[in-house]
Amino acid sequence: MRRRDFITLLGCAAGWPIAARGQQQSSVPLVGWLSPRSPDTDAPLAVAFGKGLAQAGYVDGRNVAIESHWAYGQSDRLPALAADLLRRQPFVMLAGSMGAVQPIRALNATIPIVFNTATDPVQAGIVSSLRRPTGNITGVTNLGVEVGPKRIEVLHELVPQANSIALLADPVASNDPFPRPDMLSAAMTLGLTLHPLRASNEREIDDAFAALPKLGVGGLVIEASPVFTTRMKQLGALTLRQRVPAIYEFREFAAGGGLASYGGDLPDSYRLAGIYVGRILKGEKPGDLPVQQVTKIELVINLKTAKALGLTVPITLLGRADEAIE
Repeated sequence: MRRRDFITLLGCAAGWPIAARGQQQSSVPLVGWLSPRSPDTDAPLAVAFGKGLAQAGYVDGRNVAIESHWAYGQSDRLPALAADLLRRQPFVMLAGSMGAVQPIRALNATIPIVFNTATDPVQAGIVSSLRRPTGNITGVTNLGVEVGPKRIEVLHELVPQANSIALLADPVASNDPFPRPDMLSAAMTLGLTLHPLRASNEREIDDAFAALPKLGVGGLVIEASPVFTTRMKQLGALTLRQRVPAIYEFREFAAGGGLASYGGDLPDSYRLAGIYVGRILKGEKPGDLPVQQVTKIELVINLKTAKALGLTVPITLLGRADEAIE
Protein backbone atom coordinates (compact mmCIF):
# COMPACT_ATOMS: atom_id res chain seq x y z
CA MET A 1 0.00 0.00 0.00
CA ARG A 2 1.13 3.52 -0.80
CA ARG A 3 0.72 6.90 0.83
CA ARG A 4 -2.55 7.66 -1.00
CA ASP A 5 -4.08 4.52 0.50
CA PHE A 6 -2.99 5.55 3.99
CA ILE A 7 -4.45 9.05 3.56
CA THR A 8 -7.77 7.58 2.40
CA LEU A 9 -7.77 5.15 5.32
CA LEU A 10 -6.94 7.82 7.86
CA GLY A 11 -9.35 10.34 6.37
CA CYS A 12 -12.26 7.91 6.27
CA ALA A 13 -11.56 6.45 9.70
CA ALA A 14 -11.13 9.74 11.49
CA GLY A 15 -13.50 11.84 9.44
CA TRP A 16 -10.70 14.23 8.55
CA PRO A 17 -10.88 16.15 5.26
CA ILE A 18 -8.41 14.87 2.70
CA ALA A 19 -9.14 17.10 -0.28
CA ALA A 20 -6.85 19.81 1.01
CA ARG A 21 -3.90 17.46 1.34
CA GLY A 22 -1.69 18.45 -1.54
CA GLN A 23 1.34 16.68 -2.87
CA GLN A 24 4.05 16.19 -0.30
CA GLN A 25 6.56 19.01 -0.18
CA SER A 26 10.24 18.18 -0.05
CA SER A 27 10.59 19.96 3.29
CA VAL A 28 7.97 17.76 4.96
CA PRO A 29 9.48 14.82 6.91
CA LEU A 30 8.33 11.34 5.97
CA VAL A 31 7.19 8.74 8.51
CA GLY A 32 7.23 5.15 7.29
CA TRP A 33 4.75 2.74 8.90
CA LEU A 34 5.44 -0.98 8.47
CA SER A 35 2.49 -3.10 9.60
CA PRO A 36 2.04 -6.87 9.57
CA ARG A 37 -1.73 -6.39 9.46
CA SER A 38 -4.16 -4.83 6.94
CA PRO A 39 -5.68 -1.37 6.34
CA ASP A 40 -9.02 -2.48 7.79
CA THR A 41 -7.42 -3.81 10.96
CA ASP A 42 -5.24 -0.73 11.31
CA ALA A 43 -8.02 1.83 10.75
CA PRO A 44 -8.67 2.54 14.47
CA LEU A 45 -4.93 2.43 15.10
CA ALA A 46 -4.33 5.03 12.39
CA VAL A 47 -6.86 7.32 14.08
CA ALA A 48 -5.16 6.87 17.45
CA PHE A 49 -1.70 7.37 15.95
CA GLY A 50 -2.92 10.57 14.30
CA LYS A 51 -4.19 11.82 17.66
CA GLY A 52 -0.80 11.19 19.21
CA LEU A 53 0.96 13.03 16.40
CA ALA A 54 -1.47 15.94 16.82
CA GLN A 55 -0.64 16.08 20.53
CA ALA A 56 2.97 16.56 19.49
CA GLY A 57 1.99 19.24 16.95
CA TYR A 58 1.99 17.23 13.70
CA VAL A 59 -0.78 16.57 11.17
CA ASP A 60 -0.42 14.22 8.23
CA GLY A 61 -0.44 16.15 4.96
CA ARG A 62 0.35 19.45 6.66
CA ASN A 63 3.73 19.24 8.38
CA VAL A 64 4.42 15.51 8.14
CA ALA A 65 3.80 12.79 5.55
CA ILE A 66 2.94 9.18 6.41
CA GLU A 67 3.39 6.21 4.13
CA SER A 68 2.23 2.76 5.20
CA HIS A 69 3.02 -0.70 3.89
CA TRP A 70 0.87 -3.63 5.05
CA ALA A 71 1.81 -7.31 4.98
CA TYR A 72 -1.79 -8.57 5.32
CA GLY A 73 -0.79 -11.18 7.90
CA GLN A 74 2.00 -12.58 5.73
CA SER A 75 5.14 -12.14 7.81
CA ASP A 76 7.43 -13.25 4.98
CA ARG A 77 6.54 -10.04 3.10
CA LEU A 78 7.90 -7.75 5.82
CA PRO A 79 11.59 -7.65 4.71
CA ALA A 80 10.73 -6.52 1.16
CA LEU A 81 8.21 -3.97 2.44
CA ALA A 82 10.77 -2.64 4.94
CA ALA A 83 13.37 -2.26 2.19
CA ASP A 84 10.92 -0.35 0.01
CA LEU A 85 10.04 2.06 2.81
CA LEU A 86 13.67 2.64 3.77
CA ARG A 87 14.57 3.47 0.17
CA ARG A 88 12.27 6.48 0.53
CA GLN A 89 14.53 7.77 3.34
CA PRO A 90 11.94 8.36 6.07
CA PHE A 91 12.80 10.57 9.02
CA VAL A 92 11.45 7.91 11.40
CA MET A 93 10.00 4.41 11.06
CA LEU A 94 6.99 3.04 12.94
CA ALA A 95 7.13 -0.75 13.34
CA GLY A 96 3.73 -2.29 14.05
CA SER A 97 5.02 -5.51 15.63
CA MET A 98 8.21 -7.18 16.80
CA GLY A 99 8.23 -9.02 13.49
CA ALA A 100 8.29 -5.66 11.71
CA VAL A 101 11.14 -4.35 13.88
CA GLN A 102 13.57 -7.06 12.87
CA PRO A 103 13.76 -6.42 9.08
CA ILE A 104 13.95 -2.65 9.67
CA ARG A 105 16.89 -3.10 12.06
CA ALA A 106 18.60 -5.53 9.70
CA LEU A 107 18.60 -2.94 6.93
CA ASN A 108 19.10 0.22 8.95
CA ALA A 109 21.22 1.36 11.90
CA THR A 110 20.59 5.10 11.85
CA ILE A 111 16.96 5.98 11.04
CA PRO A 112 14.97 6.22 14.30
CA ILE A 113 12.52 3.38 14.96
CA VAL A 114 9.42 3.53 17.15
CA PHE A 115 7.89 0.10 17.74
CA ASN A 116 4.52 -1.05 18.99
CA THR A 117 4.63 -4.62 20.21
CA ALA A 118 2.88 -7.13 22.43
CA THR A 119 6.14 -8.72 23.56
CA ASP A 120 8.78 -7.76 26.09
CA PRO A 121 11.33 -5.79 24.02
CA VAL A 122 14.14 -6.43 26.52
CA GLN A 123 13.58 -10.18 26.49
CA ALA A 124 13.39 -10.05 22.69
CA GLY A 125 16.79 -8.33 22.58
CA ILE A 126 15.47 -5.21 20.86
CA VAL A 127 16.41 -2.76 23.64
CA SER A 128 18.89 -3.03 26.49
CA SER A 129 16.45 -1.66 29.07
CA LEU A 130 13.00 -0.08 29.23
CA ARG A 131 14.26 3.06 30.97
CA ARG A 132 17.13 3.77 28.56
CA PRO A 133 16.72 1.77 25.35
CA THR A 134 19.78 3.51 23.77
CA GLY A 135 20.58 3.46 20.08
CA ASN A 136 18.04 4.42 17.42
CA ILE A 137 15.02 2.59 18.83
CA THR A 138 12.24 3.00 21.40
CA GLY A 139 8.53 2.37 21.50
CA VAL A 140 5.48 1.04 23.30
CA THR A 141 4.53 -2.41 24.57
CA ASN A 142 0.87 -3.26 25.13
CA LEU A 143 1.61 -6.20 27.48
CA GLY A 144 -0.18 -8.67 25.20
CA VAL A 145 2.24 -11.50 25.97
CA GLU A 146 2.50 -10.73 29.68
CA VAL A 147 -1.26 -11.14 30.21
CA GLY A 148 -1.43 -14.33 28.10
CA PRO A 149 -1.74 -16.60 31.18
CA LYS A 150 -4.56 -14.38 32.43
CA ARG A 151 -6.53 -15.20 29.27
CA ILE A 152 -6.40 -18.86 30.30
CA GLU A 153 -7.73 -17.90 33.73
CA VAL A 154 -10.58 -15.83 32.24
CA LEU A 155 -11.54 -18.66 29.89
CA HIS A 156 -11.53 -21.07 32.84
CA GLU A 157 -13.91 -18.78 34.71
CA LEU A 158 -16.21 -18.73 31.69
CA VAL A 159 -16.04 -22.49 31.14
CA PRO A 160 -15.26 -23.97 34.58
CA GLN A 161 -16.47 -27.43 33.54
CA ALA A 162 -13.76 -27.77 30.86
CA ASN A 163 -10.78 -29.90 31.86
CA SER A 164 -8.82 -29.38 28.63
CA ILE A 165 -8.38 -26.42 26.30
CA ALA A 166 -6.57 -25.78 23.03
CA LEU A 167 -3.95 -23.10 22.45
CA LEU A 168 -3.75 -21.79 18.89
CA ALA A 169 -0.56 -19.88 18.05
CA ASP A 170 1.57 -18.80 15.11
CA PRO A 171 5.15 -19.77 16.01
CA VAL A 172 6.42 -18.16 12.79
CA ALA A 173 5.45 -14.71 14.10
CA SER A 174 7.39 -15.04 17.36
CA ASN A 175 10.77 -16.12 18.65
CA ASP A 176 9.16 -17.47 21.81
CA PRO A 177 9.14 -21.21 22.53
CA PHE A 178 5.84 -22.89 21.70
CA PRO A 179 3.94 -23.39 23.81
CA ARG A 180 5.37 -20.78 26.17
CA PRO A 181 6.27 -22.00 29.67
CA ASP A 182 4.05 -19.38 31.32
CA MET A 183 1.03 -20.63 29.36
CA LEU A 184 1.76 -24.24 30.29
CA SER A 185 2.20 -23.24 33.93
CA ALA A 186 -1.10 -21.31 33.99
CA ALA A 187 -2.98 -24.29 32.57
CA MET A 188 -1.30 -26.71 34.98
CA THR A 189 -2.12 -24.50 37.97
CA LEU A 190 -5.80 -24.66 37.01
CA GLY A 191 -5.68 -28.40 36.44
CA LEU A 192 -6.17 -28.04 32.69
CA THR A 193 -4.66 -30.08 29.89
CA LEU A 194 -3.29 -27.77 27.19
CA HIS A 195 -3.36 -28.92 23.55
CA PRO A 196 -1.06 -26.73 21.39
CA LEU A 197 -2.10 -26.11 17.77
CA ARG A 198 0.01 -24.31 15.18
CA ALA A 199 -1.25 -22.12 12.33
CA SER A 200 0.62 -19.63 10.16
CA ASN A 201 -1.81 -19.27 7.25
CA GLU A 202 -5.49 -19.65 6.39
CA ARG A 203 -5.23 -23.33 5.45
CA GLU A 204 -3.53 -24.16 8.74
CA ILE A 205 -6.20 -22.20 10.63
CA ASP A 206 -8.87 -24.37 8.96
CA ASP A 207 -6.88 -27.52 9.84
CA ALA A 208 -6.56 -26.39 13.48
CA PHE A 209 -10.29 -25.81 13.84
CA ALA A 210 -11.01 -29.13 12.17
CA ALA A 211 -8.89 -30.80 14.87
CA LEU A 212 -10.84 -29.28 17.79
CA PRO A 213 -13.72 -31.81 17.87
CA LYS A 214 -11.24 -34.72 17.81
CA LEU A 215 -9.39 -33.24 20.79
CA GLY A 216 -12.58 -32.84 22.76
CA VAL A 217 -11.48 -29.53 24.26
CA GLY A 218 -13.82 -27.30 26.20
CA GLY A 219 -12.31 -23.99 25.12
CA LEU A 220 -9.77 -22.24 22.95
CA VAL A 221 -7.16 -19.57 23.65
CA ILE A 222 -5.84 -17.83 20.53
CA GLU A 223 -2.41 -16.22 20.86
CA ALA A 224 -1.93 -12.83 19.18
CA SER A 225 -0.42 -12.94 15.68
CA PRO A 226 -0.81 -10.83 12.53
CA VAL A 227 -2.28 -13.82 10.70
CA PHE A 228 -5.03 -13.97 13.34
CA THR A 229 -5.42 -10.23 13.92
CA THR A 230 -6.19 -9.65 10.23
CA ARG A 231 -8.97 -12.22 10.57
CA MET A 232 -10.42 -11.32 13.96
CA LYS A 233 -14.03 -11.03 12.84
CA GLN A 234 -13.81 -14.20 10.76
CA LEU A 235 -12.24 -16.08 13.68
CA GLY A 236 -14.91 -14.80 16.05
CA ALA A 237 -17.66 -15.99 13.71
CA LEU A 238 -15.87 -19.32 13.18
CA THR A 239 -15.60 -20.05 16.91
CA LEU A 240 -19.32 -19.30 17.29
CA ARG A 241 -20.21 -21.53 14.33
CA GLN A 242 -18.02 -24.32 15.75
CA ARG A 243 -19.56 -23.72 19.19
CA VAL A 244 -16.19 -23.44 20.90
CA PRO A 245 -15.76 -20.89 23.73
CA ALA A 246 -12.73 -18.85 22.74
CA ILE A 247 -10.73 -15.84 23.90
CA TYR A 248 -8.34 -13.54 22.04
CA GLU A 249 -6.38 -10.41 22.84
CA PHE A 250 -8.38 -7.75 20.99
CA ARG A 251 -11.95 -6.46 21.30
CA GLU A 252 -12.77 -6.97 17.61
CA PHE A 253 -12.66 -10.72 18.15
CA ALA A 254 -15.43 -10.59 20.75
CA ALA A 255 -17.36 -8.12 18.62
CA GLY A 256 -17.14 -10.57 15.72
CA GLY A 257 -18.77 -13.39 17.66
CA GLY A 258 -15.94 -14.71 19.83
CA LEU A 259 -16.78 -15.27 23.47
CA ALA A 260 -14.28 -12.87 25.04
CA SER A 261 -11.19 -10.74 24.64
CA TYR A 262 -8.61 -9.70 27.19
CA GLY A 263 -5.62 -7.50 26.47
CA GLY A 264 -4.04 -4.07 26.46
CA ASP A 265 -5.68 -1.01 24.95
CA LEU A 266 -4.12 -1.24 21.47
CA PRO A 267 -5.41 2.09 20.09
CA ASP A 268 -4.03 3.93 23.12
CA SER A 269 -0.64 2.30 22.57
CA TYR A 270 -0.64 3.77 19.05
CA ARG A 271 -1.56 7.17 20.43
CA LEU A 272 1.51 6.93 22.65
CA ALA A 273 3.60 5.83 19.66
CA GLY A 274 2.34 8.88 17.75
CA ILE A 275 3.51 11.16 20.55
CA TYR A 276 6.96 9.55 20.46
CA VAL A 277 7.20 9.91 16.69
CA GLY A 278 6.31 13.60 17.09
CA ARG A 279 8.97 14.10 19.75
CA ILE A 280 11.58 12.46 17.51
CA LEU A 281 10.49 14.70 14.63
CA LYS A 282 11.20 17.64 16.95
CA GLY A 283 14.75 16.42 17.50
CA GLU A 284 14.70 14.12 20.53
CA LYS A 285 16.75 10.94 20.33
CA PRO A 286 14.86 7.63 20.52
CA GLY A 287 17.46 6.14 22.84
CA ASP A 288 16.63 8.84 25.40
CA LEU A 289 12.90 8.05 25.39
CA PRO A 290 11.93 5.25 27.82
CA VAL A 291 9.90 2.38 26.42
CA GLN A 292 6.31 2.93 27.51
CA GLN A 293 3.98 0.23 28.78
CA VAL A 294 0.22 0.39 28.33
CA THR A 295 -1.34 0.04 31.76
CA LYS A 296 -5.01 -0.38 30.85
CA ILE A 297 -6.10 -3.98 30.27
CA GLU A 298 -9.58 -4.47 28.77
CA LEU A 299 -11.95 -7.39 29.28
CA VAL A 300 -14.79 -7.70 26.76
CA ILE A 301 -17.43 -10.44 26.97
CA ASN A 302 -19.97 -11.23 24.26
CA LEU A 303 -23.11 -12.13 26.22
CA LYS A 304 -25.00 -13.05 23.05
CA THR A 305 -22.32 -15.63 22.23
CA ALA A 306 -22.32 -16.90 25.81
CA LYS A 307 -26.08 -17.46 25.58
CA ALA A 308 -25.73 -19.24 22.23
CA LEU A 309 -23.12 -21.54 23.78
CA GLY A 310 -25.31 -22.22 26.80
CA LEU A 311 -22.91 -20.50 29.19
CA THR A 312 -23.71 -18.44 32.26
CA VAL A 313 -21.21 -15.63 32.79
CA PRO A 314 -20.32 -15.38 36.51
CA ILE A 315 -21.46 -12.15 38.10
CA THR A 316 -17.98 -11.59 39.50
CA LEU A 317 -16.46 -11.78 36.02
CA LEU A 318 -19.20 -9.63 34.50
CA GLY A 319 -18.49 -7.01 37.14
CA ARG A 320 -14.86 -6.87 36.05
CA ALA A 321 -15.69 -6.56 32.34
CA ASP A 322 -15.00 -3.26 30.62
CA GLU A 323 -17.67 -4.04 28.05
CA ALA A 324 -20.47 -6.59 27.73
CA ILE A 325 -21.75 -7.05 24.17
CA GLU A 326 -25.47 -7.93 24.10
